[in-house]
Amino acid sequence: MAQQAQSMALMVPESNGSIEAYIRSVNSIPMLDAEEEHRLATELQETGDLQSAKQLIMSHLRFVVHVAKGYSGYGLPQADLIQEGNVGLMKAVKRFDPQVGVRLVSFAVHWIKAEIHEYVLKNWRIVKVATTKAQRKLFFNLRKAKSRLGWFSQDEVKMVADNLGVSTSEVSEMESRLAAQDAAYDLTVADDDDNASFAPALYLEDNSSDHAVQYEQANWEASANEKLAAAMATLDERSQHIVKTRWLDEQKATLHELADHYGVSAERIRQLEKNAMKKLKAAMDI
Repeated sequence: MAQQAQSMALMVPESNGSIEAYIRSVNSIPMLDAEEEHRLATELQETGDLQSAKQLIMSHLRFVVHVAKGYSGYGLPQADLIQEGNVGLMKAVKRFDPQVGVRLVSFAVHWIKAEIHEYVLKNWRIVKVATTKAQRKLFFNLRKAKSRLGWFSQDEVKMVADNLGVSTSEVSEMESRLAAQDAAYDLTVADDDDNASFAPALYLEDNSSDHAVQYEQANWEASANEKLAAAMATLDERSQHIVKTRWLDEQKATLHELADHYGVSAERIRQLEKNAMKKLKAAMDI
């Protein structure tokens, strides 16, 4: 598995070391429709074809970025969150069964989040104690001072603050963080309904939106736009203009305005519009 993950890691688009460039790059990779995704997943399952795995992974890298953004409030580098999510995506692709009848994005979201969760938890303590350069400096200096002085008195807090060039409130806050204990991620046997809500397992994930639904919606919209563009191309120039100005432009044209433009009656424009819409529906299989 490690060798496969290493080879798949080489598939990530060139980004010149910039996370913004990487995100632009993965967002430019076309999404797969359901039929193509099923074909590639079946080939991977039956033959172990790495090219199929590559296409499945590459087309879902944008989804990993989308999920990783939901964990940006923990003070961890976005690039690291995305990298861990990509590992989860690779594991999901390897285990995905196209015969189950669900899209890969719905299956992969659990593997992606699991890898990101594990990474956040491994870094939970240091993230909570010191997140900025100034806090890290205070953290290490305060640990040295506390090893000699124990719990600070008010005078000692002021002395440390003066020596380090920070406020007394910052020293007190860091002292509290150093004294705090790590919280268990999952609920323990002793937890009851009154304190269960404080378990990180219940609030670590951002549930403000359903990433799988958003991704499916974006995939559907992209597919619909492609079908509409292809269907519009089958119409003559006049019909295209009528449909565009009547339905697609922000400022919609009236039947009488188009009638004046083409020198025909408004009823004729209505007939042309109706015929054009029938052709569009037929071409888009609506």
